Amino acid sequence: MIVFPAIDLKDGQVVRLSEGDMARATVYGGDPAAQARAFAEAGAQHLHVVDLDGAFAGESRNAAAVEAIIDAFPGHVQLGGGIRNAQAVERWFSAGVSRVVIGSAALSDPPFVRDMARTWENGIVVAVDARDGMVATHGWADVSDVPVADMARWFEDAGVAALLFTDIGRDGLLKGVNVDATVELARAVSLPVIASGGVKGLDDIYLLSLHAADGIEGVITGRALYDGRLDLGAALALAGRAS
Repeated sequence: MIVFPAIDLKDGQVVRLSEGDMARATVYGGDPAAQARAFAEAGAQHLHVVDLDGAFAGESRNAAAVEAIIDAFPGHVQLGGGIRNAQAVERWFSAGVSRVVIGSAALSDPPFVRDMARTWENGIVVAVDARDGMVATHGWADVSDVPVADMARWFEDAGVAALLFTDIGRDGLLKGVNVDATVELARAVSLPVIASGGVKGLDDIYLLSLHAADGIEGVITGRALYDGRLDLGAALALAGRAS
C-alpha cells in the first residue's frame, strides 16, 4: 500500500484546509520544494500535490511551486487541482508528473476523462470527493446529486489508474479516515482506490492496510504529518508490509 504525503498549495505556500474551506487554511511553510525534499529524505517515493487555487479557478494558479516540487522530488508526483482540459493534462505530463488527478471534469465531462485515460495510459486518477455520499466538485464548493459509487462506475472500463476517494467532512480535521466508506467503494468497483481525508495517526494506516486485498491502493496524509501526529517513516514501513 502506498503512502502519499500531501502538499497542498495556496498562494505558493504549503497549507492544509479544514473540510476543503479556503477560509480555514493553516500555513505550514513557504517553500514547497523544501517540503518535497523533506518527504523524500524520510523515504517517500510518491507525493500528492494539489493546486488549491487552481481547483477553484479551473486552471493552474501555482505552476511555479508545482514545477519546483517536481524538480525537487525524485519519486512519483501525483497532481490535481484545476486540470480540466487536454492542454493542461499534456502540460503536466510533459513537466514530469506521473499521474494527473481529475475531479470536477470527471463529473461534467466523462468522455474527456475517458479520452485522457486512453491517451495517457495508467496516468489518470479520478477524484471522487464525497459530501454526505454525494459527489462534490470545483474545490468542493458545489455538491451534486450524483452518488459517489455511481460516478465511480462510469470509469471502470476507461483505463484510469485509480480512484481517489475523499470524505470531505473529515478532511483536515484529524477525525480518522472513513474506512468503512472507502472499503465499500473499493468493493463496489473494479478500480484501485486511494483513501484520503482525516488521517490522524498510524492506526488509520493500519486499518486501511488490512483492506489492501479489497483494492485499497494507498492513502494520502497531510495534517497529521505536519502536526507531528504521524511519523512518515513508520507509516511507510507499516504500509509496505501490506503491499
